[in-house]
Amino acid sequence: MSEQENTSGGYTYAQAGVSIDAGNALVKAIGPLVKATARPGADGEIGGFGGFFDPRAAGYRDPLLVAANDGVGTKLKLAIDHDLHDTVGIDLVAMCVNDLIVQGAEPLFFLDYFATGKLETGVAERVIAGIAAGCREAGCALIGGETAEMPGMYAPGDYDLAGFCVGAVERGEQLTGEGVRPGQVLLGLASSGVHSNGYSLVRRLAADKQWKLDAPAPFDAQRTLVETLIAPTRIYVKALLPAIRAGKIAALAHVTGGGLLENIPRVLPAGAHAAVDADGWEQPPVMAFLQAEGAIAPAEMARTFNCGVGMVLVVEEGAADQVARELADAGERVVRVGTIEAGERGCTVRGSAGTWQADEAWEARHIA
Repeated sequence: MSEQENTSGGYTYAQAGVSIDAGNALVKAIGPLVKATARPGADGEIGGFGGFFDPRAAGYRDPLLVAANDGVGTKLKLAIDHDLHDTVGIDLVAMCVNDLIVQGAEPLFFLDYFATGKLETGVAERVIAGIAAGCREAGCALIGGETAEMPGMYAPGDYDLAGFCVGAVERGEQLTGEGVRPGQVLLGLASSGVHSNGYSLVRRLAADKQWKLDAPAPFDAQRTLVETLIAPTRIYVKALLPAIRAGKIAALAHVTGGGLLENIPRVLPAGAHAAVDADGWEQPPVMAFLQAEGAIAPAEMARTFNCGVGMVLVVEEGAADQVARELADAGERVVRVGTIEAGERGCTVRGSAGTWQADEAWEARHIA
């Protein structure tokens, strides 16, 4: 008997707003998406109470496990308000796996949590298809997840996402930042856009400035403004793994909330200070647009947005050019963004007059 065929006159879960049938239909629909993420160590099947992963089948001898979890944040509101659900799942995966790679860990498996007031299977399937796409891009298996239908907790149409990922690195090969020292070079990998941080400010600007989000972007006539703002977070895993395993990288920093200014110091030891030269790369059009619209000071940009750099590498001066070439061959855009200096553990971002729309030379400093 289906949920709608109850004739006893008693209460049903469906009458309370929770559809078990819809949940079952979603699990069936996403089965092929999940199976497509299978990799050595995981079979890509779902439906049990938990997901298995075999590190030995993945080729590890004595692995340290590394775990990370994250969400997408208020970027989801843009997706919901404009029916653009297909790539926020990539954001969810990216925010987790990029945090794992900075430890030197290969992402192995991923689990997601999708919560909503009323389950719309079409929307949920689009979101989870994005999660599966992100997992394939990162090389990890989607081995499980949870869909929660909670009437009264969310406004109609709203949903939230959380992700959890586990990776592994052979014991002794993890990146800890202990090898960072003055004289090393900072390389930056280009971001794909705003990524998944700073969206409360983006949405505030959109409301206050009354942006026409469905119109062509002022800086990109080929896409609408909302499409440029919702571009998915870049996943750096496959490009970085060879250099990590070859011992060419001393440390990595994923540029998320806190921007360049506060994320780079997280991987520095005492006595190491990151000196970032903002003159070293061109501000991306979307960042220039946000800064101009909000009259945002350069220092505020440096601690709020990625400013065009989504990942920072610390490498030896003598290896910098080779590492940059290898990453470029892997599809990344690489720029030199600064150096490591002796000093208090922290970061200073400096720019000349004209850089990041500044009227005069400027600097932003953060001591960790």
